[in-house]
Amino acid sequence: MSKKLGFRKALETKVKKSQVAAKKKAISIFTAMSVAHVDEEEAGSGEVRHVEKVLPRGDFYIGEWCDGLPHGNGKYLWTDGCMYVGGWFKGKIMGKGKFCWPSGATYEGEFKSGFMDGQGTFTGFSGDSYKGSWVMNLKHGQGIKNYFNGDYYEGEWRTGFQEGEGRYQWTNGIHYDGQWKNGLMNGNGRMEWSDGNSYEGCWEDGFPKGNGTFRWPDGSSYVGVWSKDVKEMNGTYNPSDSSTEKPDWDPQVVFLEYLKECKICPGEKMSILPSKKVPHWPGMGKGNDQGRPRRMSDGKLNCHSFSSDMHDVSAISEGDSKDDDDGIESLCLEDSTSRGSLPQFKTPTKRQGQTISKGHKNYELMLNLQLGIRHSVGRPGPVISLDLKSSAFDPKEKVWTKFPPEGSKHTPPHQSSDFRWKDYCPLVFRTLRKLFDVDAADYMISICGDDALRELSSPGKSGSFFYLTNDDKYMIKTIKKAEVKVLLRMLPAYYNHVRSFENTLVTKFYGLHCVKLTGTAQKKVRFVIMGNLLCTHYTIHRRFDLKGSSHGRTTSKPESEIDPSTTLKDLDLNYLFRLEKTWFEEFCRQVDRDCDLLEQERIMDYSLLVGFHFREVPTPLASGAVTPTGYF
Repeated sequence: MSKKLGFRKALETKVKKSQVAAKKKAISIFTAMSVAHVDEEEAGSGEVRHVEKVLPRGDFYIGEWCDGLPHGNGKYLWTDGCMYVGGWFKGKIMGKGKFCWPSGATYEGEFKSGFMDGQGTFTGFSGDSYKGSWVMNLKHGQGIKNYFNGDYYEGEWRTGFQEGEGRYQWTNGIHYDGQWKNGLMNGNGRMEWSDGNSYEGCWEDGFPKGNGTFRWPDGSSYVGVWSKDVKEMNGTYNPSDSSTEKPDWDPQVVFLEYLKECKICPGEKMSILPSKKVPHWPGMGKGNDQGRPRRMSDGKLNCHSFSSDMHDVSAISEGDSKDDDDGIESLCLEDSTSRGSLPQFKTPTKRQGQTISKGHKNYELMLNLQLGIRHSVGRPGPVISLDLKSSAFDPKEKVWTKFPPEGSKHTPPHQSSDFRWKDYCPLVFRTLRKLFDVDAADYMISICGDDALRELSSPGKSGSFFYLTNDDKYMIKTIKKAEVKVLLRMLPAYYNHVRSFENTLVTKFYGLHCVKLTGTAQKKVRFVIMGNLLCTHYTIHRRFDLKGSSHGRTTSKPESEIDPSTTLKDLDLNYLFRLEKTWFEEFCRQVDRDCDLLEQERIMDYSLLVGFHFREVPTPLASGAVTPTGYF
């Protein structure tokens, strides 16, 4: 502990000294040079010339200049000690360059509109470094990270976090090779300790979870199902040829002791991002009020006044994290009541829904559903062609399969009760899954894997129940017989529509099935499998169900009870949207096409589901930890 405190104090002292030195250097440069003011008379239009200019706030620029803006190569010095040397394009940092912080940290590489974007190297004042791919200030793609404490990571990154395949090496000799998600070990991977012991198998949120094998150097092993919950742990010890007796070893020691030495280093915090230092040049953007959506006299939004300029974004948070305000700007929001101020969000404490475990009233139904899906998707079929015959869409095109508990020629034995399984238009939905790029194996793992489904109560008036897969990719909805008929009736038009328009906003349907319980009950449960629109790496802080109506379109909950799982309605929406012009036009065209389909099929009750992620809100990880905003 004393060593860590000493290291921290040394860093703080170093930073303060470097900041003072940088400011003195900047002041000396500004006072020693006689330079022209930025508002002095400009050269002719389009002429590039070399200038030395003091900006109104005291900043200093030296380099190539054209039409009142930096254009070409140039150096910019801020009064706080930050400096950029490199390419400019019409007043924006663009191309290859180097940005220096007062602390001594540097980034050298590619820039796009002020953002670190492309190949580049960040070197921190404490010894941290990252060399690799960047997208909009975030580490994204292949990259190598050296931490100030001596740790090392090489592999794939996604939006600022380790995600994909990668290797992490600790200074104590431990290393992990395998899959990552959200900066944690997740998926299949192998960890080896310095004493030769190793674990290879499944991981979840940084810990062994699921099937895995722990091996000793002498060849003995422990094979089983792993979990932090002792009740879920079970396995078998396999001695090596040289071992004579079973050691007194508890597998929980891996969680309690071994993994204590394997903490992921948080990395160095950036004081500010280069994109937040981009100056606003005099005259830039004057007279352009096209970027704001205008309200008409009747209070409606004039959508056609949206601008294609996406750089009018107020930066709030800083750092390299998913919540960073200078990340990928696909959508800009303005609060219509108080611009720049976002609501205070409750941190979600648990995932939505109730896990369907043994003893749940729908446990057997879930088992039946999983058995049926595994049978339907895994059953060999003909080579899929996107050109389907009209007979494939016939409502009578359905397949019944019996599932006796003891098993049959085509079905496995199971612990559930006897039931029958029906597939509606199996060839059509198999082709739709191919059209939507759904891998059959991944589809089965998501729905039929070891993880249970989660049950949600109905958020609407239909009385249907919804089930979510553990990975949140798919949603299963129970539907009535009349709804099955409607879906089958519109299936040909739906298929042609989604095939023609890959960017359609219409729900993606992957399967339509029925479970019929035998015996006295004779109960039939019909359900459709859909894609979950809100399955994303980003936390959804607000969700809206928009119908374009005002009648009864508000939530009855008080503000204090609204949380990220609350579905809000039209009158609860107090934001204006600003999309890039071409995106907006394409969005409107696609909405029109989708509405035409629904009108053609005589569907009246539909809405647009919108999920909001606010990048300044700390994102809780699955493990319960909160993503640190502003960390590199």
